[in-house]
Amino acid sequence: MGGERVGRGRRTPVRAVAYAAGGAVLLAGCASMPDSGDLRDVESTPRQDTQVRVFAMPPGEDATPPQIVQGFLEALTSDDPDYRTARQYLTPKAAKTWQPELSTTVLSDGPDAYADPTGREDADSLTYTLTGTKVATVDARQAYAPAAGTYSKLVHLTKDTKNGQWRIDAVPQGVVMGRSDFQRNYMSVNKYYFASDTEGADAGALPSAVADPVYVRSHVDPTTRMVRSLLGGPTTWLDPVVRSSFPAGTALRKGTGSLAVDDRGRLVVPLNDKAAGVDTDRCEEMAAQLLLTLRNLSPVVEEVELRADGEHLCSLTQDGVETVATRGAQHRPDHLYFVDDEHRLVRIAAGNGDDQPEPVPGALGEGGKALRSVAVARDERTAAGVGIDGTSLYVTSLVSGGSLGEPVLRSRGKTEKDRLTAPSWDAQGGLWVADQNPEDPRLYLLEEGAGEPLPVRTPGLDGRVQEVRVAADGVRIALVVEKGDRRSLLIGRIERSGADRGTNGGTGGRTAVTVRELRSATPELEQVTAMSWAGDSRLVVVGREQGGVEQMKYVEVDGSTPDVPPPAALTGVKDVTASADEQMPLVAYSVDGIVRLPSGAQWQKVTTKGTAPVYPG
Repeated sequence: MGGERVGRGRRTPVRAVAYAAGGAVLLAGCASMPDSGDLRDVESTPRQDTQVRVFAMPPGEDATPPQIVQGFLEALTSDDPDYRTARQYLTPKAAKTWQPELSTTVLSDGPDAYADPTGREDADSLTYTLTGTKVATVDARQAYAPAAGTYSKLVHLTKDTKNGQWRIDAVPQGVVMGRSDFQRNYMSVNKYYFASDTEGADAGALPSAVADPVYVRSHVDPTTRMVRSLLGGPTTWLDPVVRSSFPAGTALRKGTGSLAVDDRGRLVVPLNDKAAGVDTDRCEEMAAQLLLTLRNLSPVVEEVELRADGEHLCSLTQDGVETVATRGAQHRPDHLYFVDDEHRLVRIAAGNGDDQPEPVPGALGEGGKALRSVAVARDERTAAGVGIDGTSLYVTSLVSGGSLGEPVLRSRGKTEKDRLTAPSWDAQGGLWVADQNPEDPRLYLLEEGAGEPLPVRTPGLDGRVQEVRVAADGVRIALVVEKGDRRSLLIGRIERSGADRGTNGGTGGRTAVTVRELRSATPELEQVTAMSWAGDSRLVVVGREQGGVEQMKYVEVDGSTPDVPPPAALTGVKDVTASADEQMPLVAYSVDGIVRLPSGAQWQKVTTKGTAPVYPG
């Protein structure tokens, strides 16, 4: 076999031969393999219709080593629930120890296989090296993460001395596939937990739901898999800042099979005895987590009934979720805000109307202080504005007759580009802003928009913050960070701890706030020029790849690309804003002025006399 690249010399790729019947596709890779010679490229299966299920063919009698490797790799991309067909390509011992659910490695294309140069056709064992270029991984908790570098793993085959059949006796843990197969096999789903700092909040305050995106196999009982994933706990990255209302150790009752939604949209979830005895309020929080998690799956779940030890615990409908928990998309904004040509804060009705802008009530709408950027609290009662030179940050109520007062924060940056960024409000009424002063770059938080600015710790941050946006859930923050010639979009986790004792530049007896584990949401973009949250776990981003042109796209907080159409093209974008309510139009400031993008339409001009558009937040 030599050490040649498999398939070398015959460049026509071997595609899987598929038989479609009744919505099922049979991958018959072995049938398309030559009887002898080297293994050809293992290319990704062309993306199928989302309703088509793909099943693999088992190994054929007297299948050659190339056919065994090819068939196994194609079986990894099938919709076989427990990878039963893939296991048929393994020896009995390897089939027992192989853990396909441990991880998924996504390559730019399907894996190539190279034969061991020391192998011989008449040998009783052979080794192949699987190679490719990594683009992402999915871990055992279904968390997606962008990846880079070369994938290289060994697959060892042996010939059974009794029956002469080749099988794989050493295989990498997890599964590997090309990007197009991953997109066909997996889908991103948000599971929901509650922000930790809402536990024990004031009486009457609802817990804040936090989206935790994971990837599950699309056609392999996603409802049951998402319930198990939710019960299993949050992803590692999000775990420190969220809680679950399910008691520790809660799982589906032993022996529970596939969960099915009845014809009324009701899903009965039988739990083990760990959930027995919970009170009604906690049970309804548990049900709310399930309903939020399952709301975008099909068939649609309209009601959840929880049972434990065979006893009814509680029931909750989708309409009842809002009485149990709060999430960003529930807060539909009343207005869109921007700075007009007189540098005042003005507003128009949110949505697709043609209302004329009007100055907001209070000092920021009166024009006494020229503004360059603004942020409006989520309750639309308070606003913050940065002066036109970027030096001063002001906060005032949106009521007639309200005074501006003194700045709540000042920057000492020597130039306008080295001063304050546009501010952003979190769900608890905290105001976030970054000082770009190169001599003392800082991220600040003003609790309730007032008081002494609290320096926020940012361990691991390498570069200067250029833009700040806090998620509606209040536990995640998006930062555009500049280092050298690159501007990257990073997502961080907001952690709050007890009183700081003043170490490391601390703040005395105040709560310490830290942004931890910053990770890139757009590793392929070299320059990010604008961004905004656009849903519970999604952002809209304007930027360009190295050597590319400017583009506007949606990204998930985990760095994956959602399976939704990108916004219509728009040139010269300087700012963009979106609402947590995904039904609201996208709004941007471009060379054409302030424009908006209603659902299913093209960009429409709002005004040419304005800059810095923002929704509340």
